[in-house]
Amino acid sequence: MIRKIAMIAILFIAPGSTALLAQASLGLRGPIPFEQEAAPPRMAPMRNTAEREIRNYPEQPPLIPHAIEGYQVDLNGNKCLSCHARSRAAESQAPMLSITHFMDREGQFLASVSPRRFFCTQCHVPQYESKAPIDNDFVDIDSLLPRAAPGEKP
Repeated sequence: MIRKIAMIAILFIAPGSTALLAQASLGLRGPIPFEQEAAPPRMAPMRNTAEREIRNYPEQPPLIPHAIEGYQVDLNGNKCLSCHARSRAAESQAPMLSITHFMDREGQFLASVSPRRFFCTQCHVPQYESKAPIDNDFVDIDSLLPRAAPGEKP
C-alpha cells in the first residue's frame, strides 16, 4: 500500500521538479532556453607576444605565445619547425625543441623529430585574450607552500 502511494506521488511530483531543475541549471548558457540555439560568442583575439608564459605545474608543455593562425601542421609539413628545429633555433632566436621530441617510445634518440611529437598543437596551445566564463580560485603550488609552515594551518 505504501509502495503504491509513493509511486503515485513520484508520478505527480517528477514532472514539476524537472522543469524547476532545468530553469535553475542554465550554467554557462545564461537565460537562453535549452531548446533554442544560442549565438556563439565572438572569438577572442589571440595573444601575440614574444614573452614566454609561466607554467602552472611540473611537466606542463610550454604555451605558444604567438599567433599560429594559418600554420600548416599536418603529414605534409610542420611550419613550427621552420623556427624551432635544431638547425633553425639560433637563426630565429626561438626556443629549440626539447630533446624529448627526438626520442621514440623506447627512449632511443632519433635524427629527426619523433612522429609521435610531430603534431605540436596536440600538447602546445596558443593563448587568447579572454575572460574566464566562471570565477576561478586556482592557486599554484609555489604560491600555496609559503603560506604556512609545516604543521601550521594555512
